[in-house]
Amino acid sequence: MTYIPLQRGFLYLVAVMDWASRKVLSWRLSNTLEASFCVEALQEAVERYGAPEIFNTDQGSQFTGIDFTEVLKEAGIRISMDGKGRWMDNIFIERLWRSLKYEQVYLSEYTTGSEARAGIGWWIDFYNERRPHSSLNDRTPDEAYTDDGADGSPALRPVSRQAQAA
Repeated sequence: MTYIPLQRGFLYLVAVMDWASRKVLSWRLSNTLEASFCVEALQEAVERYGAPEIFNTDQGSQFTGIDFTEVLKEAGIRISMDGKGRWMDNIFIERLWRSLKYEQVYLSEYTTGSEARAGIGWWIDFYNERRPHSSLNDRTPDEAYTDDGADGSPALRPVSRQAQAA
């Protein structure tokens, strides 16, 4: 989870990301730290893309609470959590936050939640669909997520699918 500054105050942003492809599977904004928006993002990702074998989060109360962990357990997903204070364990999502903030959020100076939602939505679509990553052999997250290696490039999908939220 990360903070999104507004001209007056801030919002909270959560995202669910596939580790292998870096694709953002779902995301939500909220003006509170209640777990419900995190649970909604998780449920959407599982409904749209299926259940990964493992799901990794930090140890924030939104992710350790019964509402979030029950969704994981009911879907048969193994739970993985970062060590306390170990931001490196969550490096893929931390890099996403850095890119989002420096390429979109800090340049936009959002006034309202609606502006933030529209700007962030545009950027995440850009990130998934049009932004190549050198670590993905210059493919976009969308291309890497659906790649089966048939075009001669190595398939990135590991045997064990793993997702991450923060």
